[in-house]
Amino acid sequence: MTQSSYNPIEQEGSPELLLQEKIRRPKMYQVLLHNDNYTTMEFVVSILMKIFRKTMEQATSIMLSVHRKGIGVAGVYTRELAETKVNTTHMLAREAGFPLRCTLQEVDE
Repeated sequence: MTQSSYNPIEQEGSPELLLQEKIRRPKMYQVLLHNDNYTTMEFVVSILMKIFRKTMEQATSIMLSVHRKGIGVAGVYTRELAETKVNTTHMLAREAGFPLRCTLQEVDE
């Protein structure tokens, strides 16, 4: 009996190949906080701890980056989660009377 050279992964359209093509890592997005002259540092730290689950030390470091550089990365998430965090940040900032701006940016792989 001869050994077959059939390899289902190499066959175009095989279920194994289609499965490999479908399983891809989702695109990731940075959530960015932007500096302004009105939002307090304390509020930014509280947002980072509450919404982005940062420790006090991490939140303070990110807040200082936002303050000094004009922008800081709050975290990296899938698109849906990043959008939710941006929307929640805007909602809480508006409720508190702050113009804090938060955006998302696709991460290059």
